Amino acid sequence: MHGIDIKEDYLLSLGNGILDTLLLDRTTGENIIWATDDYASMGDEYTFFKHITPELITGENTNVIQPRVAKSEKERKLRARKMAEVFTPSWLCNDMNNGVDERWFKRTPVFNVAFTEGGKHSWTPTTDKILFPEGKTWQEYVSMGVIEITCGEAPFLVSRYDAVTGEAIQELSYRIGWLDRKLRIVNENTENYEDWLYWTKMAFKGILGFEWQGDNLLLARENLLMSFFDYHEDRFKGEPAIEDIKEISNIISWNIFQMDGLKFVIPRSCHPVVVETHDLITGELIRQEIECEGCKKGLIHKHNGIYVKMMDWDIGQPVFFHTYNGLAKIDKL
Repeated sequence: MHGIDIKEDYLLSLGNGILDTLLLDRTTGENIIWATDDYASMGDEYTFFKHITPELITGENTNVIQPRVAKSEKERKLRARKMAEVFTPSWLCNDMNNGVDERWFKRTPVFNVAFTEGGKHSWTPTTDKILFPEGKTWQEYVSMGVIEITCGEAPFLVSRYDAVTGEAIQELSYRIGWLDRKLRIVNENTENYEDWLYWTKMAFKGILGFEWQGDNLLLARENLLMSFFDYHEDRFKGEPAIEDIKEISNIISWNIFQMDGLKFVIPRSCHPVVVETHDLITGELIRQEIECEGCKKGLIHKHNGIYVKMMDWDIGQPVFFHTYNGLAKIDKL
């Protein structure tokens, strides 16, 4: 299994544009931005509106982006104060995901049994093959949409490690994220590689999340990709083919995106509009800055920032997140 901190040098070494894809903002066609000034001391290229490029996070800069648990206590406190960044422990993610599954399956337990012992929260995986209620199929579960809002490193979606303690979850049967649950179902219901790969891709297409800060967004994308590696290596005893890695990376770059979750636009892309008029009497030029109407009035559909796009996999076309009708069918975490 791969370590908690995925080195961008490793992703770069895979070639075939894998790291470039994980850094891509599908809305703008450029790279995601830092959307934080936490790295500004490293130079102008690390400031809020600058794009994250491979050379900024590889080579001698390979340790620039690290999971939250690897940051200093001072950094963690500062980010919590500035951006309300509070990560959720795996046991709580598990309890919440179990609650959704309990409603979907209309029974409990399904994937694991949660317990508390000596003040410590944990869980024991179920071992029997997951059975589906009447009228529902395993394919439906694997394909259904789930979105983690303000996802950080995406602990509700994938659980390679506890985002709070940093403890690695090596055994796949103990992983509790939504992708982990879906891939358990895929493993239990497919017999050959072709079917496994098809339904694994369907599982990824149903996993969505958005995040403000660029470093967290990249970590979330990396966690999803490395989970693909983990499950592939566990099932087939080897790394996936580069073409499959490229396709999964492509799905991830569409489904895990950078967004201001209150405005549905690229962070801080709204801007004042300069209106020029002339005084009727003196003819003097008057310049006035008009605040973005959406920001001023709290109107979702009136922002002048860059509205974020996502992929509608059913039609194979990008759509604007704030107008996507399918969101009503997606479970929000």
